[in-house]
Amino acid sequence: MEQQVGDYEESIDRGVPQVLEVQEIASLSMLGKIAAMLDIEPTLFLQGEALPRGWHFALLPSSAQRSQLRGDGFSGLGVPIPDLGLPRLMLIGRSVEYLNDLIIGDVVVRRSFIQSIDHKGEQDRPRALVKVCHELHGSAQSVPDVCETQTFMMMPEGKGYQSSQSPVQEVNGDIIRQITPDATLLFHFSALGFNAHKIHLDRDYARNVEGFPDLVVNGGLIALLVTEFVRIDLGRTILSLNIKYQSPLFCDRPATLVATVEEGGAHPPIWQINVYDDRGNLAAQAKVGTI
Repeated sequence: MEQQVGDYEESIDRGVPQVLEVQEIASLSMLGKIAAMLDIEPTLFLQGEALPRGWHFALLPSSAQRSQLRGDGFSGLGVPIPDLGLPRLMLIGRSVEYLNDLIIGDVVVRRSFIQSIDHKGEQDRPRALVKVCHELHGSAQSVPDVCETQTFMMMPEGKGYQSSQSPVQEVNGDIIRQITPDATLLFHFSALGFNAHKIHLDRDYARNVEGFPDLVVNGGLIALLVTEFVRIDLGRTILSLNIKYQSPLFCDRPATLVATVEEGGAHPPIWQINVYDDRGNLAAQAKVGTI
């Protein structure tokens, strides 16, 4: 079921954002593909079990037709947005709350809406912060099991990526993991999220149009790698995730994840997870509530 939506910006001004409602299935087939992407044995997961937290990303994508894709291949934010005259888009953060487990095999109702549009910048350099909320309801649930808010910066045409020439810094930590996202991982994640943005798939476009040195690692993939780090390396169950993206990670370059438990003895504990690029620069910073 899909609800037609009208002028989001006008409805937000009235304090009543319109909602796009879609049914998805947390299928065992979908789960098996995510497991295979992460190099985990797919048969370890069974119908009726809890969906691993973080794996709900495959229930969020827009289903825009190919003829409706933007020039950069991006399919949209999962909900229609008004034309702000700002063609460039960058994911700068996301927050996720896990109120309950989604169950493998269940029908999931996704309710998506624009929470806010905040205009920034001057007239000659306009910006807009757009926050998009997704609520995932498992079978017969009146309250959401998972709530995710994604924050995007909308920008005018620019000169492309400006690389930093900072010196290489060593990354240290007590709990540390390194991973090198390759083109296959980016392709698998983009396919599962139905994301055809060319910066993740088309090297010529990433280099020659956007000015990046290589394919860009998906922001959603970085969030998934953080949740897997917490699930597997820390052995914790995630209650909440709040991640801010500082700078891009690139294909075939090692990324390092470092975990530190926050001081103060919070219960349940809160972890600081920093993600560093191959030069030791901070690429993403996450606060993760766990049990």
